[in-house]
Amino acid sequence: MAYTVNKLAKLSGVSARTLRFYDEIGLLKPAYVGDNDYRYYEEEQLLMLQQILFYRELDFPLAEIQRIMSSDHFDKIEALESHKCILMKELDRTSQMIRTIDKTISHLRGKEKMKNEELYYGFDSEKQKKHEKYLVEKGIVTQQFINESNAKIKDWSDEQKRSFITDMEGIITDLIVEMEKKSQPDDESVQALMRKHYTWLELTWTPNRESYIGLSELYQTPEFRKFYDDRHPELLDFFVKAMKIFAERELSCRKRK
Repeated sequence: MAYTVNKLAKLSGVSARTLRFYDEIGLLKPAYVGDNDYRYYEEEQLLMLQQILFYRELDFPLAEIQRIMSSDHFDKIEALESHKCILMKELDRTSQMIRTIDKTISHLRGKEKMKNEELYYGFDSEKQKKHEKYLVEKGIVTQQFINESNAKIKDWSDEQKRSFITDMEGIITDLIVEMEKKSQPDDESVQALMRKHYTWLELTWTPNRESYIGLSELYQTPEFRKFYDDRHPELLDFFVKAMKIFAERELSCRKRK
């Protein structure tokens, strides 16, 4: 069976515009173009699109995907086995993080005692390094700040670390309450939470207007977005708007430290 661009878009969830773009750059060519100038895709192209989507899920850039898939040595089955291996490792890590979350909730509710080292089971240290690199490259913070901040946190007591996590959870919970009350990001009750958020940040960092807005942009990257979307589908957009309002109102004259 042959699929037009629109039918394949509906089947795969990839927009028609993106499919046309993939054709233009040579990443995914249609099986043929009909007399009506419609692009038509068959099973071979559907399988190739699946490969593209797997690589995109693994954060491969398009140029790298194109290089891999255009290689004479590219083998679909080998690629699928590789994807499976990576996803299984990620599944194990995700399962561990879910267990960490459940145990932390029980700990905070006083139902069971949690060892301090268990607070961080499942977190990927490499991803944390990537986040730090992103902050430095975007000019949100300096490498010196990263080093000093990490050193400061390292010296915290276990109680301080637990309190740091709990305080942010409280801010998030209160933001959701404000949303459900139909509050607006510029309402004083919401902006009071932004002051609380800023004070929370000052435990490790004192951002100015630009860097605080930069942090709001970081929150919108896929990994952070998933964290907030899991709490409430509209939370992140609400949070970001409130952060930007706070930055404009209260941080314009502050300098980054």
